[in-house]
Amino acid sequence: MSALKGHSMRQSIHVSVFSLILFAVASSWNVCTAATDSTKRIEIYPSNPAYWQYGGKPTLLFGGSREDNLFQIPDLKEHLDLLKSVGGNYVRNTMSCRDEGNVWPFKKINDKYDLDQWNDEFWRRFETFLKLTQERDIIVQIEVWATFDYYRENWDVNPFNAKNNMNYTAEQSGLPGQVNSHPIRTENNFFWSVPAERNQKIVLTYQQRFVDKILSYSLQYGNVLYCMDNETSVTPEWGKYWSEYIKAKAKAANVTAQTTEMWDKWDLAHSQHNATFDHPETYSFVDISQNNHQKGQTHWDNAQRQRARIAGHIRPLNNVKIYGADKGRFGNSRDGMERFWRNIFGGLASARFHRPDSGLGLGEQAQANIRSMRLLTDRIDIFTCAPHNDLLSDREQNEAYCIAHPGREYAVYFPDGGEVTLDISRLPQPATLTWLNILKSRWSEVQPIQEGGKIKLSCPSRDYWAVLIK
Repeated sequence: MSALKGHSMRQSIHVSVFSLILFAVASSWNVCTAATDSTKRIEIYPSNPAYWQYGGKPTLLFGGSREDNLFQIPDLKEHLDLLKSVGGNYVRNTMSCRDEGNVWPFKKINDKYDLDQWNDEFWRRFETFLKLTQERDIIVQIEVWATFDYYRENWDVNPFNAKNNMNYTAEQSGLPGQVNSHPIRTENNFFWSVPAERNQKIVLTYQQRFVDKILSYSLQYGNVLYCMDNETSVTPEWGKYWSEYIKAKAKAANVTAQTTEMWDKWDLAHSQHNATFDHPETYSFVDISQNNHQKGQTHWDNAQRQRARIAGHIRPLNNVKIYGADKGRFGNSRDGMERFWRNIFGGLASARFHRPDSGLGLGEQAQANIRSMRLLTDRIDIFTCAPHNDLLSDREQNEAYCIAHPGREYAVYFPDGGEVTLDISRLPQPATLTWLNILKSRWSEVQPIQEGGKIKLSCPSRDYWAVLIK
């Protein structure tokens, strides 16, 4: 009887293993097939690697949204339609579950999560989000590990916390039951599980499983960029591991994944940022969102120093978070709007307003700025232009910013009115000039320019203006 029972158990195990193999093969086949069928993918623009291309065409990424984990909001379609209607094509999506109404990725049985079983509702939301953004040609920058979900009160309810799951104990995992400090203290060794650090194998196995599940959906879509973390201060080995892991999975699916890391320090010259700026073999682009805590001329100068730093290996510099709102903590609404325009005039690849508690989200001011930026950049070939404040004279700090293709076209941005002199001596005559009222998203009448050399540009009023000379 016991021999028969043993035989049945072995047979059951063999069937289970065989089923798992079939499932893995089928899943892999589905990812590869769907991915290779995609005709549009976000890639680095080969003619100017400071920018992106999508579907083979160069594209600037502008955006704003009211939330960061957009896949979890109930009126997602309407929100994406609004973004699209004002010319936006760029959103941030943290894989976060900490807000009211959110769901976690794992199935809960009684009072414990089972990390071996998925919560279908979480993944349904994620897949719907990817589908809706792709249909609207909206680029998604995913943050794989939502840092603040793993600290303080959020860690207390997180399924990866051993006390909340049935898959490992605190002793087996080595993970803390409580982490009462800010992430900058890096006191949750959840982020030290990789082989180059503590090699916490049981934790890493479930982390890999989570990332594999993300990729089983996202690799099917060509509109996805990958950021490893949000404002991290942990070891560079963590981000490096996951970047290489994701790129390897993408390669196996016959596609390319674009990856970056986001560090916590606001100063881009801090050594934390070396891991992204100095390692193009690990990260194909650099997110410099933390620079958007800076103000005025300093904000511009810091970004330009980093552009010069990577001149030998040019890559897109993204800004998935632009801070600044009157009721926020990191500057006022004027700061937010200025940062948005300085980023694009500074030759950077993307600009997105942060959510409303810290930025302009997708409110009326954000909509006006996105709409106006699209109006301007639709009239020039910005992918052949570069920052050219050297062409401006009679300029005070933070008074005006120029991007140009000298001899062909010039654009100048004024954060608060003003008057500067622009050198257009290389521009053939006749030429034209037209002003853009940024908050009204309205062009002035085109004016002819009769003389070459240097021209004085005087804003029509104290407000946000851009001027285009062609």
